[in-house]
Amino acid sequence: MNSIWTKDVTLPEFPALNAHLRADAVIIGGGLTGLLTANALRRAGLETVILEADRIGGGQSGKTTAKLTAQHALHYQKLEKTLGLETAQRYARSQLAAVERLRRLVWEWGMDCDFTDCTTFLYTTGAPAALETEYALCRRLGMDVFLTTDTELPFAATALGLRKQACFHPLKLLRALSDGLTIYEHSRVLRVRGHTVSTARGSVTAGKLIFACHFPFLNVPGFFFLRQHQERSYVLALEGAAPMNDCYLGVEEDGLSFRPYGRCLLLGGGGHRTGENRSGARYAALEQAARRFWPRANIAARWSAQDCMPMDGLPCIGRFSAAHPDYLAATGFRKWGMSNAVLAAEILSDLAAGRDTSPDCAIFSPQRFHLRASAKQLSEDALCSAKGLTRRLLAPGRIPVEDLPAGRGGVVTMDGKKVGAYRSEDGLLHIVSLKCPHLGCQLEWNPDEKTWDCPCHGSRFDVDGHLLDGPAQSDLRAHRHPHGQDVE
Repeated sequence: MNSIWTKDVTLPEFPALNAHLRADAVIIGGGLTGLLTANALRRAGLETVILEADRIGGGQSGKTTAKLTAQHALHYQKLEKTLGLETAQRYARSQLAAVERLRRLVWEWGMDCDFTDCTTFLYTTGAPAALETEYALCRRLGMDVFLTTDTELPFAATALGLRKQACFHPLKLLRALSDGLTIYEHSRVLRVRGHTVSTARGSVTAGKLIFACHFPFLNVPGFFFLRQHQERSYVLALEGAAPMNDCYLGVEEDGLSFRPYGRCLLLGGGGHRTGENRSGARYAALEQAARRFWPRANIAARWSAQDCMPMDGLPCIGRFSAAHPDYLAATGFRKWGMSNAVLAAEILSDLAAGRDTSPDCAIFSPQRFHLRASAKQLSEDALCSAKGLTRRLLAPGRIPVEDLPAGRGGVVTMDGKKVGAYRSEDGLLHIVSLKCPHLGCQLEWNPDEKTWDCPCHGSRFDVDGHLLDGPAQSDLRAHRHPHGQDVE
């Protein structure tokens, strides 16, 4: 399902890589992080090549709600509790600086991307104690925050506002950033050896290899698959809803997100760990909320996005490991990819160009490990991985394939084997292997998106097994079956 951003912008097209090139740096990923980093390296005089598996903006940068803010839910009190006040201060400084850096860049370059200043709010419909705690801490951190009960929301709420934040059109920004860059689309990186990255029809050898592809697909070094999981969330673009000027995010578990865009209001929510949505109804819940608040509103678009959630709550930006100082990566932005993409571009370009980075950047090093902040999440992620592996090896199919209704998908038994099946509305069966090609976990059906999702590390595939999201790097292997399409 395409986002609202695709309806009013045409991105330039770039060729696929069909040669063997040399460059100072190669960037894997054509999203906001990759394009911002490439522009910074170009200004530093480094010849840089971008390799994008699909189209620029075709990943998470084209599915974001594009709220540029240093207000990341109730994050600062969590950071203070687990990592200390100094880390919370450094994180706040980095995020506030990123907002200003992108604002200045848009203004200096005259980029037409619907960049709009606004106030961002966290809100609660219940007791405001958590917001009051966050308010007091944010004031200590030097953030321009305030508490209020006077909001644009269609219900009574207490809100914590942060002034001088922004929102923008992500694809229009990418269109402006792509001008003059060396970009190859439809050029998925299949192999990395030393300083050479290879695609199906070409390769790039470079001094610096920069992984800006949302979830780095190299398992070693880095071990990112052990240090983060992925989550999905859902969005409706509503026409005819009451207009808003600012952005809002609920802090309760079932809280909603509100963001204005032109004549539309973006209503978001329904978050869950990737691969854990067997019951579905995420879009249905948003539709019910929309009808409750604005009965005459129409749905102009619907889509979902995916976010990498690091164990300790901090993004991983910097060198993979001491053994691979020329491999750089940016991942683990949680649900705040806009400010963290700007931060990542600064850190990655400084490292690639041999410049000193800010002392604050040390807290984002991928080589860090905070046991106190990570222990609980590490345990939960390990349990999910173990369940995914044992479920594939030991659990039977849930129903016979003959019992699968039209328009439904699920884990079924067919010819004595457990497979994944989707029966289209016209009755055609689409059969896939349930083994994720990344590390072998059992895939699960997502009825809201009609995809096969991995609960261990977040890889996703369409009904015919084509790869949609990594860290997996290949489709599900298939061979023909009389009932449809089967694999393994």
